[in-house]
Amino acid sequence: MTTESPDTGRPTGDQMMARLQAEQRPERGRLRIYMGMAPGVGKTYKMLEEAHRRHDRGTDVVVGFVETYGRRHTAALLDGLEVVARRRVEYRGVAVEEMDADAIIARHPDVALVDELAHTNVPGSALEKRWQDVDRIRDAGIEVVSTCNVQHVESIADAVETILGVPVRERIPDEVVRAADEVELVDMSPRALRQRMRHGNVYPPERAAIALDRFFTEPNLTALRDLSLRFVAGKVDDQLEGIVSERGLHVGPVTERVMALIDESVECRRALRRAASIASALHAPLLAIAVETPAIGLSRDRRQNMQSNVDYATDLGAEIIRGEASDLARGLEEVVRDRRVTHMVLVHRPHRGLHIGRASLHDHLLDAIPGLEVHLVGEPAPSGHEH
Repeated sequence: MTTESPDTGRPTGDQMMARLQAEQRPERGRLRIYMGMAPGVGKTYKMLEEAHRRHDRGTDVVVGFVETYGRRHTAALLDGLEVVARRRVEYRGVAVEEMDADAIIARHPDVALVDELAHTNVPGSALEKRWQDVDRIRDAGIEVVSTCNVQHVESIADAVETILGVPVRERIPDEVVRAADEVELVDMSPRALRQRMRHGNVYPPERAAIALDRFFTEPNLTALRDLSLRFVAGKVDDQLEGIVSERGLHVGPVTERVMALIDESVECRRALRRAASIASALHAPLLAIAVETPAIGLSRDRRQNMQSNVDYATDLGAEIIRGEASDLARGLEEVVRDRRVTHMVLVHRPHRGLHIGRASLHDHLLDAIPGLEVHLVGEPAPSGHEH
């Protein structure tokens, strides 16, 4: 039972204990992530370069886990840095080396380097994922510098599977990456990365040839690069919007955001493609919203069609927003305002009265939200070519 102190202004014993525990609890360590569009862009190299800069300034830096993949230039950067010994785990008769989070916490440096944030620990480990180990290290007050590729971010993984045609098994929850204190994109043109692969600087020659022909084609890398740019742009966008909100600044959206409305129609996919194209050109986050209203009753087939379009939007890399509203126009207006959307993409249906309010939806949004740009996507020309 907690006792209350008389009205003397003095804290109770329980309050003093809680205050002492709070003072003893270390401040949570920061998380910095180097993100890339694909293996070989130089994430680990950049991380090690940063470690040397910090070490030279007197910061206590250790290597918690770095994977060089036999790349000699990367391995050379380990010289001069303290490496925390890995723990060895027996799995199916094979000794596997994993990061020793307990040893890092016991060593308690200022900064720990932890490569491959999406890595899945060997079965039998205390935690399933390396990002969970990183959480523990940060809880101990240690800053972590880490790396990951864009395809491992949960909301992007399905789009990458569609692009590359291979499953993405190791994934990081979006909130882990978006909550990082800093995310820096390690960028490289697709052509330059392919050259690096050809020269054997990423994979051994035989593996590089397969990767170049099957997965890391120039169109695939271009798509992956676009997803990376868009994700990091979204992270910066969130930070800017957060600053505006915290300071109570009454200004319009400070960065671009593109949204498309999802419905059950075939034409919807053209609007989604157009929205994705605009988002790509602006390096802006892509959102897609599916709103259900009492006025738009969906049969089973139409509901399935809408879900199919939602899946299509997901494959394009969109963040999906679902909602219900008694009035489509007002419901959409509320979301556009709340998410500070700058570009709205709609299907234009000038002569259809079945979708209540849809014909004047763009007029309502333009009248209600100053500065919003509405893009109307018409039906394809009779020849089937899109203009």
